Amino acid sequence: MTSHDRGLPPSDTQPEEPRSSSVREKDKHHLPLWQETILLLAVALVLAIVIKALFLQAFYIPSESMEPGLVKDDRILVQKVSYWRGGGPQRGDVVVFKDPGGWLNAAESAGPTGTIPKVMAKIGLYPSGGHLVKRVIGVAGDVIECCDNQGRILVNGQPLDEDAYVQDDKGTQCNGPMVNQCSSDWTAGPVPAGHVFVMGDNRGHSADSTVHMCKPQAETDCVSGQEFVSEELVVGRVFVLLWPRERFDWVSRPATFEDVPDAS
Repeated sequence: MTSHDRGLPPSDTQPEEPRSSSVREKDKHHLPLWQETILLLAVALVLAIVIKALFLQAFYIPSESMEPGLVKDDRILVQKVSYWRGGGPQRGDVVVFKDPGGWLNAAESAGPTGTIPKVMAKIGLYPSGGHLVKRVIGVAGDVIECCDNQGRILVNGQPLDEDAYVQDDKGTQCNGPMVNQCSSDWTAGPVPAGHVFVMGDNRGHSADSTVHMCKPQAETDCVSGQEFVSEELVVGRVFVLLWPRERFDWVSRPATFEDVPDAS
C-alpha cells in the first residue's frame, strides 16, 4: 500500500542509496592538499636531477673568451644526448667542460652564492661555476697548425674559414694567437685519443689550449700534453643561447669544419 493509498502526503525525498565501495575507497585514500604538494615537489625535484644528469644543464659564460657570439654572463643550455653511447665532441662544437686543473682562477672557479642558487645549481636549474666554454678545433688524431698566409688555422692541412664567428680583433695578426703572438708558426698534435684541442672565439683574449702549450725556447719544465682536454671532462654541447631574451639564438656547428679531412 502506498502513502497515497493510506491518505498520507507523498514523500518529497528519496532514501539515500548506499555509496559504492569504490567511492568509499577513493575518499579513504585521498591525500590532504599539503601532502599532495610535498609529493609533487619531490617528483619535480627527482625529474630535475634526472634531466640534469642525462639531458640538459644550464651554465653561464664566465669571460669574454667566446665573443662575439657568446658574451660574458650570457645564460646557455647544454645538451648531453649528442655524446651518448660512445659519441664524443666533434670539430666545431661549442662545449662546456670541467676545469682540467689550473685553467681557471679562484674567482672564475667559484659557483653561485646563497642557499637557493646553490640548491638550484645542484639540480641544474641555475648556472654552476668551475667550468669553461670553448670551441673544439681538433679531435683525436688531428694536427692543428698556425697559420697560413691568410692568417687561418689549419686542421689536418685544411684552412678554416672562421670569419663568421671569430672576434675581429685589430690587436691580433691571425686566428691563432697566444703562442709567440703568431709571429712564428706553431703546431699542436696529433691530439691524443679521448682528448680534444679547444680555442675561444675571441682568440686574443682566451686562456685556451694554445695557452697551455709548451712554447719553444721558453719553459724548460713544461709538461707536454697539458693543452689537450680529456673528453671525460666534457659536460655537453652548447645548443642554445637562452638569456638575455633579446639575444636568444641557436648555437650550431659551423659549416667550415665539414671540409676538414680525417686524420691520417
